Amino acid sequence: MIMDHPAPGSRAVLRRHGLAALAVLVLGLLLASAGSAEEKIIKSHGFSEFGELKYPEGFERFDYVNPDAPRGGELSYAAQGTFDSFNPFTRQGRAAARSGEQYETLLVPSYDEPASYYGLVAESIEYPESQDWVIFNLRPEARFSDGSPVTADDVVFSHEILLEQGLQSYSEAVRKRIPKAEALDEHRVKFYFAPDIPRRALITQVGGTPIFSRAWFDEDPEKRRLDKPRMEPGIGSGPYVLDRYDVNRRVTYKRNPDYWGDDLNVNVGRNNFDRIRIEYFSDSVAAMEAFKAGEYTLRQENNSKSWATAYDFRAVKNGQVVTDEIDDGNVPPAMGFIMNMDRPQFRDPRVREAVQLAFNFEWTNESLQYGLFQQRSSFWEGTPLEAEGLPEGRELEVLEALGERIDPAILTGEPVSAHESRADRQSDRRNLRKAMGLLNEAGWNVGEDGIRRDENGRKLVIEFLSDDPVLDRIVLPFVDNLRGMGIDARYNRIDDAQYTLRRRERDFDMIAGAYPMSLEPSTGLYQQFGSESAEFSVFNLAGIHDPAIDALIDNIVAASDGEELTANVRALDRVLRAKRFMVPTWYLGKHLVAYWDIYGHPDPLPPYSLGVEDLWWADADKRDRLKAAGALR
Repeated sequence: MIMDHPAPGSRAVLRRHGLAALAVLVLGLLLASAGSAEEKIIKSHGFSEFGELKYPEGFERFDYVNPDAPRGGELSYAAQGTFDSFNPFTRQGRAAARSGEQYETLLVPSYDEPASYYGLVAESIEYPESQDWVIFNLRPEARFSDGSPVTADDVVFSHEILLEQGLQSYSEAVRKRIPKAEALDEHRVKFYFAPDIPRRALITQVGGTPIFSRAWFDEDPEKRRLDKPRMEPGIGSGPYVLDRYDVNRRVTYKRNPDYWGDDLNVNVGRNNFDRIRIEYFSDSVAAMEAFKAGEYTLRQENNSKSWATAYDFRAVKNGQVVTDEIDDGNVPPAMGFIMNMDRPQFRDPRVREAVQLAFNFEWTNESLQYGLFQQRSSFWEGTPLEAEGLPEGRELEVLEALGERIDPAILTGEPVSAHESRADRQSDRRNLRKAMGLLNEAGWNVGEDGIRRDENGRKLVIEFLSDDPVLDRIVLPFVDNLRGMGIDARYNRIDDAQYTLRRRERDFDMIAGAYPMSLEPSTGLYQQFGSESAEFSVFNLAGIHDPAIDALIDNIVAASDGEELTANVRALDRVLRAKRFMVPTWYLGKHLVAYWDIYGHPDPLPPYSLGVEDLWWADADKRDRLKAAGALR
């Protein structure tokens, strides 16, 4: 029967039916939305900041390892200086070599692909496409060296103690970006990322957090503070543990026979030595003589004079010692002489340019370094990230967006590059004349005593601080050139402990230093060049703070593809070079390695790591032959 009007009471029925239908519809939409959100949760065995991971889930091993590498024997090398702690995170004193290596991380980097990481303590990760958070699923079999399990609670504790007691530059930066970490259960830990900040590299940052045993710290929290020196090594989950030590003479680590992660795919062919021994020496001469005598067996050479002249002893000539130059695929560290921008004498860019002009790379390289090096200009020297020529395309757009925050000359000129000097004399008169003209323009005039002073009569003083005698022959001619320009320049070499303290507190005018750079730069740039932590960051050696630099770092961290990353890094390179806070020195692009012929290594080695401690191995037969010949002790 057809009704023209509803029967009495039917509107209430319809209303109930309508509300029910609406409720069903809303519930359906919510379920669909939830289902859609679930579909966007990514679960993976690793993480790559850009692009795809090279190695698929369940991969057998990394391509660059030797899966049949023999195990046993000893790796020994030298360290210079002293140590008074086995806490690598202390803010005081000096930690022993390798003291941080016992602490494993959730993820481990691949050595043959940039910015790619695979599960170590974590067997897998989960995160939404937005990367607003990440969950790490820990391997249930993971154990600390005392046999106790590695839990999600240990991971949360490690994150929080680094915020509480770690370096201020680290804690300030991380606290703003990672507000919360929680243990979901014994083997699941979740990190939350702050809203409205770039997501790139946050997952890899928390994936690289060292993992401490909470129980060990809780036994004596005051004595075992993270920011204080201590001779107790602590407890980690890594393949090596401290064996023995003689303060300021040697440290020996031994492979843990019960190491939990030996059979992991990321560890196949690695951690091959039974022992790793580090011998300490007060100076490089003593260290070299000890190497010749076979007291230790491998050197990564950092002295060009030694590489050119010291390896002519008998063991090299008869093949018992191998010398090798191995390509290094990493970005060369941005090495140079760094000016403390908090010092008043360096506030004028003309003074900084004049100081740069006093350094003669060509003469230094030819006369003192045997022509081994190339001159560095860029912070990303020799890579696609290096700024070259006039800015154009997306790079120009990025720079133009900075407006008045940058010198307009950056938009129309080539990037600042290291000057050329005559190689046949220590002082290049043309460069020194230009430098002295800049000092005059900046108001530093020469007095009757030949020393430059400002209008208030203050001397232009520059103290170059060092703890390395190898630098003496490099820096002293540079200081002489500064003096020749009327600067009261001094070279002050002090002991290791004093130097460490003054460097940390940025109590220097100039030092030799380096900024490690990356092909996939990200949040680390904040600590190296950002205003946020410039006052206290031990990684921002110059104390740089500039809104244009901050904006470019923000862009780099926010970059979602390689093209955007490249344009912004090139722009940052231009702005950093224009600041002239560093006298660029040199780079090599190779590892200089000498070793007694008792070692083997994969061939070829991966581009992004020499891997001496975890990819090389000892050959027992070769060592026995050298011992039988009396070449080794």
